[in-house]
Amino acid sequence: MPFADVNDQTIHYLDTGGDGPAILLSHGFGMGHEMWVHQVGPLTGAGWRVVTYDERGWGQTTHTEPFDYWDLAADVVGLLDHLGIDRAVLGGMSQGGFLTLRAALTAPARVRAMVLVDTEAEALSVEDRTQYQGLFDAAGAMGLSGEIGDALQMFLFAPGYADARYWRGKWTSKPIAAWVGAKDCLFERDSIVERLGEITCPSIVFHGDADMAIPLERGRLVSESLSGPSTFVVVPGAGHTSNLEAPDVVNPAMLDFLAGLD
Repeated sequence: MPFADVNDQTIHYLDTGGDGPAILLSHGFGMGHEMWVHQVGPLTGAGWRVVTYDERGWGQTTHTEPFDYWDLAADVVGLLDHLGIDRAVLGGMSQGGFLTLRAALTAPARVRAMVLVDTEAEALSVEDRTQYQGLFDAAGAMGLSGEIGDALQMFLFAPGYADARYWRGKWTSKPIAAWVGAKDCLFERDSIVERLGEITCPSIVFHGDADMAIPLERGRLVSESLSGPSTFVVVPGAGHTSNLEAPDVVNPAMLDFLAGLD
């Protein structure tokens, strides 16, 4: 499996290769490169070179701590450098969107367009932070195989999501102590709401209307605040991972958006 030495980290990635335009996809908290499984095939079929990877703290990527989403944005740019990609579409779900927006702010010439899924630009509120810290502390004491895992599942997926068991297996196989760096990055993130107008590239923003982690209106705010042309797509019945839960809605709209890029 390929690894890239980027910013003193060792990043695990998958690259479909080819001469087509490139799209790099960043995953959400608690996930990994596998969360784009329903998008890779359709994208490659449409002629795209698709890069997925494990962010710091997840999957097979080794990393140092502490880090923030500006660091993860720099990792994306470094991975593009490693792969010889001058300019790419960046896609990101939840925290993948956090870092994608920051990459568009720090390296706009490298970002052709954005595909954002169930994300936002705000800092974590005091109320949400208190709630999430309580869950994390409980996970440290009780593990993720029982009711705390149920709570995380509720935040990430709408009821009835068929593949929740797969992800729960990954969560329980990862020691809680190994979540700390990624948790601190998530909890300590800064707000970039006031800077969204600096981003001028085209975008499409998906958001599940049953998302329990980030309210739909925060996703709509991102779309409406960007200066470039942006399309907001509500994904009916989907939770926080709408690309996983409803690829039949996400994929056609995403492919149409990408086909319309200059």
